[in-house]
Amino acid sequence: MAKVTASATKSLAASPDAVFHFLRSYREGRPRILTGNYSNYRVEAGGVGEGTIIAYHFAAGRRERDYRLTANEGDNRSLTERDELSSFVNEWTVSPGDAGSTVTLKASWDGARGIGGFFERRFAPRALHSIYDEVLAKLEAALASL
Repeated sequence: MAKVTASATKSLAASPDAVFHFLRSYREGRPRILTGNYSNYRVEAGGVGEGTIIAYHFAAGRRERDYRLTANEGDNRSLTERDELSSFVNEWTVSPGDAGSTVTLKASWDGARGIGGFFERRFAPRALHSIYDEVLAKLEAALASL
């Protein structure tokens, strides 16, 4: 199986610490930046940072899937959210940038085999990039309203 990845990056006026604090707030911050692709979002354990467990239903195009992810904090303002139901991993990285900070949201998973896998590797990253761009735009707006 080939690894499939999709990502989006955005420069924000907020400080890296403010952005990271917002992202690790799974109960209050995170729901404000989710697009219509996410439904039934809930925090099942924790709520802030390390060890938090979140679950949601995600739909894009004709693909739908349930996720249950556990959050882990890394060095230098990073969050890794691993799905317990699949190979899917979300990685949030916040670093200092010219205007304040730079945020990257990257997803990866083990792709399907055969012709289905070919189309998945070809089209899924573009579709997710578009959704992640919207998530990051909502993050920018939410931070500006604080």
